[in-house]
Amino acid sequence: MKRRVLDLLMTGALLLGLAMPAWAHHSFTAAFDPDQPVTVRGVITQVRLENPHSWFFLEVRDAGGNVEKWAFEAGTPSGMIRNGFKPGLIKAGVEVTIKGFRARDASQKMGMLRELITADGKVYGLFGSQAGPETK
Repeated sequence: MKRRVLDLLMTGALLLGLAMPAWAHHSFTAAFDPDQPVTVRGVITQVRLENPHSWFFLEVRDAGGNVEKWAFEAGTPSGMIRNGFKPGLIKAGVEVTIKGFRARDASQKMGMLRELITADGKVYGLFGSQAGPETK
């Protein structure tokens, strides 16, 4: 009897441990506001292609000429590659326009990237099933 109870407890603990990463992953609407679209134009300082989500960091000049540091979360590296983005395609120092959705906490200069537009007009849809690259 004790052995069976111990086996059940161990199985339950194992299943709970395996499920924790799924519970820990945030939802889009918990972190970002789909009713607050944002468009920024700036210079890329860093691109991080890593799981579970990639990040684009850039410096943006505000109306007063002050530099603001922005960060945009993007899709998984494999999803981005399926949408036409390749590692090393966008390097530090490149000017881009990013359209996305602002973080719910407006004090943070960050958002969820919807599309990245290069200076030559190429559009990369980097989240979800968006198609890219496209030329406008």
